[in-house]
Amino acid sequence: MSVATEPVATLDPPVFDWDPWSIENLIDPYPMHHALREAGPIVWLKKYDMYAVGRHEECKTVLSDYSRFMTGAGTSMQDIRKPGKFRIPSRLQEVDPPLHTHIRSVVTRAMSPLVIRKMREFFETQAQVVADEMLAKGDFEAVNEVTEPYVISAFPAAVGVKLKRKEALAIAEMRFNQSGPHNELYDKAMKEAEPFLEWYEEACQRRSVVPGSIADLLFEAEEAGQLDEGVASNIVRSFVGGGVDSTISAIGHALHHLARNPDQFALVKADLKKVRPAFEEAIRMDMPFQFTWRTTIRDTHLGDYRLAGDTKVTVLIGSANRDPRRWESPDRYDISRETVGNYLGFGVADHNCVGQMIARLEADAILTALIRGAKSLKLTGEPTYRPINQMRMLGRLPLRITRDLAA
Repeated sequence: MSVATEPVATLDPPVFDWDPWSIENLIDPYPMHHALREAGPIVWLKKYDMYAVGRHEECKTVLSDYSRFMTGAGTSMQDIRKPGKFRIPSRLQEVDPPLHTHIRSVVTRAMSPLVIRKMREFFETQAQVVADEMLAKGDFEAVNEVTEPYVISAFPAAVGVKLKRKEALAIAEMRFNQSGPHNELYDKAMKEAEPFLEWYEEACQRRSVVPGSIADLLFEAEEAGQLDEGVASNIVRSFVGGGVDSTISAIGHALHHLARNPDQFALVKADLKKVRPAFEEAIRMDMPFQFTWRTTIRDTHLGDYRLAGDTKVTVLIGSANRDPRRWESPDRYDISRETVGNYLGFGVADHNCVGQMIARLEADAILTALIRGAKSLKLTGEPTYRPINQMRMLGRLPLRITRDLAA
């Protein structure tokens, strides 16, 4: 009986000198993405002693091939198995199949049709309140007045954790800066979140969550022996840390692209069923999670390039989603694209985003409420961006919305 062997790769990946985590590249990553894709299918980040992939095909391979690339060493830059780098892994994101498959199935069961229906109703009610206020104002700043307050008010209904805005945002920013290099952003985020760590831990315990919520159902599953002790609170922390800023970011990018592209806004206005593809295309254009990481299980290869085992691989999802090898005119916002299922916006394979249904419901509700009541949506100034090690996040988005008197 023969044993399958991998093809012999003979080339070392080219060295890439750009720093993906410089402030300049975090604020405007697209020139760096272009250079990375053109450098090769995989490169060596000399400054960080790790590989990086930025083309769609290679990113998808690294994210989906669990026989060669694992999550168990952490989906952050740090190898959490190594001395001085250890932290408790996310039991949802940083375990590999088959254990991940079991945990994921328990979480999926907690998202019952009844729970989802209640979410939708609550999101739509909250969204209409926000939309009515913005339509009455006309001019508004979308990050501070729409995306942050809306998502943080909607989140308890989605997961069952009682959030405070300042605390929740500080914790989320800490987690996303922790995932990258230990730089000034990392230190600043840790300092700002430190006063709220005790609140965060308490908010994710059984005694604090909303009865009948997803979080509550996860604790019930743990008590029934379906999850090991401590796993439920670990998963709830992942929901809080990962689901707040990412949804705020995605909705903000959708509003930005619709305001900047009046022809696309008009298409959505004429058919509100196009809210969903407008949202997905905004994520493709400006991926909230710009980076994730995997670790090579053994010596392996990508194409003709050899990779050493037990080495981190940075996956630049934001770059993959604008790869011209995959997308025609990738820098153009086009809601007619067949985006869903073809891009890496919500991950791929077993580790696709477990909360994607919640994010889509939240986005559907607020974007529909705003567009249904609006005649037009325009920028009143250029947006700004907040540098975060793992995220692409708007800092300010000044908009003007004109009410549709016929709506």
